[in-house]
Order: sequence, then structure tokens, then C-alpha cells
Amino acid sequence: MTFQAYIDNIHAKTGLWPKDFKEAAEKAGLLTAGVKVMSLVNFFKQKYGLGHGHAMAIVQAFKNEGWLPSAKK
Repeated sequence: MTFQAYIDNIHAKTGLWPKDFKEAAEKAGLLTAGVKVMSLVNFFKQKYGLGHGHAMAIVQAFKNEGWLPSAKK
């Protein structure tokens, strides 16, 4: 399965695109410096009923778009 197929499958299941998940994560206060990937994965699994692989695909979309804040130094 391609990455885009994962995203399309998630959209078919939830009606949401990665930007929608970004907005939800921001509202939940999760997109802060040093956020742990598993915090986001667990949030998407619990809130939207995504499986682990689909939740990880959303996090990868965040990485691809540069939406994950970098850790403070």
C-alpha cells in the first residue's frame, strides 16, 4: 500500500485530511516543542479510532509537511 493510499483510506474512514488532524492536535495542545510521536499516535487512535499504522501515517504526513515543532535547545 502506498503512503497516499493510507491517507485516502483514512479520509474514507473519517472524512478528514491530514490538515484536519493537525487542527485537532493543535486544539488539544499536542503540537508543542518536543512532542513525542506516540503521544500523537495515541491521540489519533483514541479520538478517531485509527489503527496504529494509520495513526503513524498521519504523523508521517505531519513530518512531510514540517508541522512537527522541533525540540527546544
